[in-house]
Amino acid sequence: MTLSTTSFDQSVLRNAFGQFPSGVVAVCAEIDGVQVGMAASSFVAVSIDPPLVAFCVQDTSTTWPKFAAAPRIGISVLGELHDVAARTLAAKTGNRFEGLTTVTTEDGALFIDGASMWLDASVTEQVTAGDHDIVLMRINELEIKDGVAPMVFHGSKFRRLAVDL
Repeated sequence: MTLSTTSFDQSVLRNAFGQFPSGVVAVCAEIDGVQVGMAASSFVAVSIDPPLVAFCVQDTSTTWPKFAAAPRIGISVLGELHDVAARTLAAKTGNRFEGLTTVTTEDGALFIDGASMWLDASVTEQVTAGDHDIVLMRINELEIKDGVAPMVFHGSKFRRLAVDL
């Protein structure tokens, strides 16, 4: 058997990677009174003991370096009604929190209201991997919001899960 596509240009790889559905999270913190946030679709659970999660961030990100001063970062697992929030948080310019209701802890972890889960986390390690960095984070606290269906990112589009069969 021979696979039909052997070219690894960016558009082919983006299309290939887009075949795998993923959840969408908001990675946010309040740093020196300023809300900082970004959307990520590369979020993954890593370990139960210790409680670890990870996500990937492009090495050209101008937002991620701002998190260096954040002792705690809020991760909000966005729900199916957060399509506008995900686009706003992913924007290169403008107020990324426009129209969003947020909650901030005393330690600066910032959460998006209506998310299906909130994780208060701290960065433990950052590893360079090609044109991205893998950010490993320890979960300090969490809150699960029952009844909120998650958003799914697939084929470069935000989608809702179908009803169980």
